[in-house]
Amino acid sequence: MPNYKLTVFEENGEKLLDETFEAANDAEAKKLGETILIEKGAIDKTHRCTSPSGKLLLFHR
Repeated sequence: MPNYKLTVFEENGEKLLDETFEAANDAEAKKLGETILIEKGAIDKTHRCTSPSGKLLLFHR
């Protein structure tokens, strides 16, 4: 399965989370990324989730 990258930042640019996870496809990765953000309490923080090809799946500023 492909590896996806989830990164969360503070407003000052400090990296709070830098996690790699596996998913079968982009749709599953988007759901998993949102679940991880909720579990970590970071859904309202600046974040991004990217695919192995660099496609932006989730972004919040």
